[in-house]
Amino acid sequence: MSQIKLKHSGGNGVIIAAPSSNPASDRTLTLPSDADGTIVSKDSSNNVAEIASINGGSIGTKNLLHNGNFSVAQRATSSTSSGYVTVDRWQINHSVQSNPTSALANVASGTTPYTLGFRKALKITNGNQSNGPQANSIFYIRQFIESQDVATSGWNYTDPNSKITLSFWIKSSVAQSFHGHMKTQDGTAQLLPFQTGVLTANTWTKITKVIPGNANLQFDTDTTANRVDRGLIVVVAPYMGTNYTSSSAVYDQWTADSSGIFAGQDMTTTWFTTNASTLEFTGFQLEVGSTASAFAFETQAETLRKCQRYLYVLNLGSNAAVMNFQLHRLHYNTGAPHAYVTWPVPMRTAPSMTKDGTSYSGGGYQSNISLGTSKSSAGILVGDTATPAGSSDWHRVNNVSGSTLRYLFSADL
Repeated sequence: MSQIKLKHSGGNGVIIAAPSSNPASDRTLTLPSDADGTIVSKDSSNNVAEIASINGGSIGTKNLLHNGNFSVAQRATSSTSSGYVTVDRWQINHSVQSNPTSALANVASGTTPYTLGFRKALKITNGNQSNGPQANSIFYIRQFIESQDVATSGWNYTDPNSKITLSFWIKSSVAQSFHGHMKTQDGTAQLLPFQTGVLTANTWTKITKVIPGNANLQFDTDTTANRVDRGLIVVVAPYMGTNYTSSSAVYDQWTADSSGIFAGQDMTTTWFTTNASTLEFTGFQLEVGSTASAFAFETQAETLRKCQRYLYVLNLGSNAAVMNFQLHRLHYNTGAPHAYVTWPVPMRTAPSMTKDGTSYSGGGYQSNISLGTSKSSAGILVGDTATPAGSSDWHRVNNVSGSTLRYLFSADL
């Protein structure tokens, strides 16, 4: 190993490179470096240690997960439904007796996540599962990462000596351990179960999991469809029934995927059987390397733009503050009126469209718009099937007090 010598420059505290014939009066700091001159740090056992932060802050971490601090919730701030229903990019899936509520919540001031800059959390409030845990109970949150984003992340994923690190904050109203996994989709799907360890009730805990590469991992980028398809999945489960667990499951080790080891070994049932128990998450980060660095905070605009690759919302407002959406005929007095909606960022794929709310159907207004030809990179043609007289028309929110109207264009995984 070569050495790089630095010397203290004087009263201003700046450290500069020392000359090769360093005078005795120079104060030098000798740092070990690899053969290529890269500065590394080592512990007393001479093991290489990675620098997690500088001045306690991020050093340019590339977080493979989006909206890890739950700052964006375009769909809703609370829901009892299953799927993509609240915070962007995160699915909350459940099939249980009484539906839980997933909601965007505030991180309480004075707590450790709050002092680190976290202000929002995903809060899960359990329903009343009076029938007890069932073998087929399903309850988990997850995020899919595109195959191309993993393949080009810098993780040498087929090498067990190359690592990625998952970290997140979690708080449970019940003291117990929760389970989760990492899963790949391409080739022969692989799964790595993990557990949080027993949490202290009502206390935020940071979980860190170092994930090694494996020769069986695969992330396809050979076609456009494969590049933007599901590549890596991050899952944490409030509860999964015994149909999805096995006593033979091995934690923190890659194995061929099977629904029988979805949650590893059998899960503790206390949280699930406690009515209105809560589970909160924030600060999800997945990064290349074997050390969890400080969370890579972004501006709200940056996080929103990343989320808009998967969901764009055309919001026509409420009855109290209406935005009229003008539709034009492609040819005067010929055919139905249309409009072209452009995306703020290229979407992952051509999206589907969902109407949320009630539109106005009075004179001069179209009662609905339907999905036309779309492209992920540009936008989408929307229009109405009606053909009234005139060269243009309008589309707007219903005039009943409290009415809202928006169109959700989704290209999520």
